[in-house]
Amino acid sequence: MSAAYVLEEAEGAAGQDDADQDPWEPFNDAMFSFNRYVFDRFLLRPVSVVWDTVLPDPVQRSLSNAFDNLAVVRRLVNNVFQLKMEGAGREVARFTINSTIGVAGLFDVAKDGFGIQQSDEDTGQTMGVYGVGPGPYLVLPFLPPMTVRDGIGLAADGAMNPINYFIPFAATAGIYGTNAVNERSLNLDKFERVEDSVVDLYSAVRNAYLQRRAAAIKE
Repeated sequence: MSAAYVLEEAEGAAGQDDADQDPWEPFNDAMFSFNRYVFDRFLLRPVSVVWDTVLPDPVQRSLSNAFDNLAVVRRLVNNVFQLKMEGAGREVARFTINSTIGVAGLFDVAKDGFGIQQSDEDTGQTMGVYGVGPGPYLVLPFLPPMTVRDGIGLAADGAMNPINYFIPFAATAGIYGTNAVNERSLNLDKFERVEDSVVDLYSAVRNAYLQRRAAAIKE
């Protein structure tokens, strides 16, 4: 789940409370503050503002489409493990169409031209479907919010990304960094709107994340 998506839902989660799943709140709050006031304010956001100035939105969206296309293995495998064969079929169709007609995934022809929607299955969700509890909520530097279960799932998802095996580590890190900057750039207004409208952003983000993950597992 992207940071932008969590922030968007945080507006609706303000006032709700899932603190019982957050036994490490002092540590998590400190890491959240670091990510927000140090990493984002002094590095990620400034770079994203420049990125947004240099690259038009259509180019940014094409890059986002290409990154999504590379994540097909994660989505396909987890659809199969969750016995969501329709979703697995959609992922195969989307990858085939977007990798060819969509020019290596730069254009989402599958959705825009054929109405084939992307699924969003991941290993943490699959573990939840099979009864693995979420564990405590966790915030780490430079990473989106997660639970212990979803952190393990995130590592497994990364292992399923083919670029990790065909591209040198430095280039892979650059690709992941570019993806983070590109997503932040696409959502500059959304981040600022949520930060301005939510009083307790830490709790709102936590609650939105936990509630959305619980709902995804039940789907």
